[in-house]
Amino acid sequence: MLPTNATFLKSSTLLEQCPTPDKPEFAFIGRSNVGKSSLINMLVNKKNMAKTSGTPGKTRLINHFDVSSNLGSWYLVDLPGYGYAKISRSEREKWEEMIDLYLSDRENLLCTFVLIDVRHEPQKLDLEFCLKLGQEGMPFALVFTKADKEKPGAVERNVNAFCNKLLETFAELPNVFVTSATERIGRERLLGFIGENLKK
Repeated sequence: MLPTNATFLKSSTLLEQCPTPDKPEFAFIGRSNVGKSSLINMLVNKKNMAKTSGTPGKTRLINHFDVSSNLGSWYLVDLPGYGYAKISRSEREKWEEMIDLYLSDRENLLCTFVLIDVRHEPQKLDLEFCLKLGQEGMPFALVFTKADKEKPGAVERNVNAFCNKLLETFAELPNVFVTSATERIGRERLLGFIGENLKK
């Protein structure tokens, strides 16, 4: 699957404000500062489509992008990060409610890509988020980011450590992708996976 064009569509604070669910949809989420915007820009081959920032927690809305490809058009969704962000508790609770409603009720959502920073050992927050998706039967895949920042051996160790932790509660692993936005590692595999889902 090859994206031919991608454009920002709209930002929403509520599920009912999201675009009409008339196209297949893929969402991206992860802890703040995991490299989500860089990964999205790399996938669609546009330098500044999703806004990158040095400030964690910059994405605070459900952001829809319309992507055209050789297999038809689809929605790419940039979700607010979970975890660290300099916001009040009440605002954080609103975020969580917004994300939960989107993930559980968005009828055209085919897969949620959970981004994990491959430089770190398994983090409780990431594991808990994956467990929540699994318990609620929501399709998701793991996308390890920033693979260029570590030696291959360290990348493999951290990926295996995270997957082994998941297997303590999961009967089987979701699809796993290792990526680097800087080196464009994993782009073909990830787009291929999206393409397979579009064909279905």
